[in-house]
Amino acid sequence: MSERRVIPLRAVAAIAAGSDWQPRLTAMLPLSLYVHWPWCVKKCPYCDFNSHEVRGSIPEAAYLAALIADLERALPSIWGRRVSSVFIGGGTPSLMSAATVDQLLTATRTRVTLIPEAEITLEANPGTVEAARFAAFHEAGINRLSLGIQSFDDARLRALGRIHDSIEARAAIDLALRHFDNVNLDLMYALPGQTLADAAQDVDTLLSFGTPHLSCYQLTLEPNTAFAHAPPDLPDTDLAADMQDMVEDKLGAAGYEHYETSAFARPGRRCRHNLNYWQFGDYLGIGAGAHGKLSSATRIWREVRERHPNAYLDSMAGGRAISESREVGASELPFEFMMNALRLTDGFATPLFAERTGLPIEAIEPQLIAARSRGLLEADSQRIRPTATGQRFLNDLLQIFLED
Repeated sequence: MSERRVIPLRAVAAIAAGSDWQPRLTAMLPLSLYVHWPWCVKKCPYCDFNSHEVRGSIPEAAYLAALIADLERALPSIWGRRVSSVFIGGGTPSLMSAATVDQLLTATRTRVTLIPEAEITLEANPGTVEAARFAAFHEAGINRLSLGIQSFDDARLRALGRIHDSIEARAAIDLALRHFDNVNLDLMYALPGQTLADAAQDVDTLLSFGTPHLSCYQLTLEPNTAFAHAPPDLPDTDLAADMQDMVEDKLGAAGYEHYETSAFARPGRRCRHNLNYWQFGDYLGIGAGAHGKLSSATRIWREVRERHPNAYLDSMAGGRAISESREVGASELPFEFMMNALRLTDGFATPLFAERTGLPIEAIEPQLIAARSRGLLEADSQRIRPTATGQRFLNDLLQIFLED
């Protein structure tokens, strides 16, 4: 990167000092909408998402009203912008009634401009109650379903605290494919007591359904989870690495593109909503604990809603939607951008850095040189991408962009 033009001295001084020098965005960034549904039937011991076990009945009508009010209050920050995707995550959003989904999407369409081909995803679990609603979800406007399968081995599912079994998982996939052309399946590996042969059997079963998108990732012990407090007996590092290699080999041989750290897709079937995250686009997040990243011509900021469902409902009743709003400083932007974009196997077109951060690429020239010299990154004027080593040691690569 050393042959590129010199970064202006004003910008060098401001970035190095962490001053209030502001990015300048010359193009409006793509915009997505994320909707959080915070309830689930049972909290899985590995889960660190903002999910809460149902205690009694879910206040579905009150929560829908709060979501709509939340969206309305956010409109001034996204005036004139089109929404390219909607993702309803959780929790277990498939616990929602189809009528609520329909009302939510109708309210969304009447308040923001959804592009005609907008991708609209709903996360679902394979339980019998949720699966019975798939047809109605499709009728309500959902066009992509993401199923949390995790394993087809009943012993592994019990170890993970899942409430469905392998029979329900297979039935839910068949039903999903009957109603949806676009289906993602989540699978985990390196599970308690799992062998390489067990993991391979799970992958073979996964592939037998032929869905256009797959998410395969290693079980990790996250802080503040039941597994973190009482760790199960997991495969060692070498065995987990063998499982990762097996997953990538099998899915690649089956025609899936490994386009992101844990995402695999048939050609042309990548998840557009998640790609917007990874390419540092904007997203409005509504609902309990929802995060958002938004921008204007001169600044980029992040928002967080109240985390607990009751606190969120109370805050919305009091006319306050956002619990935290923080501007992302110029000195933070390189790491924030790279933390997302370097998850992509093909990396990103070099001009995207300036387009999405408002900073010139020269702002990170020393880090790019350092990462390239360590064999973690390939970088030129056209494209920046992690090497195979960089993908495997992504945390080491990202650490470089935290260094002065």
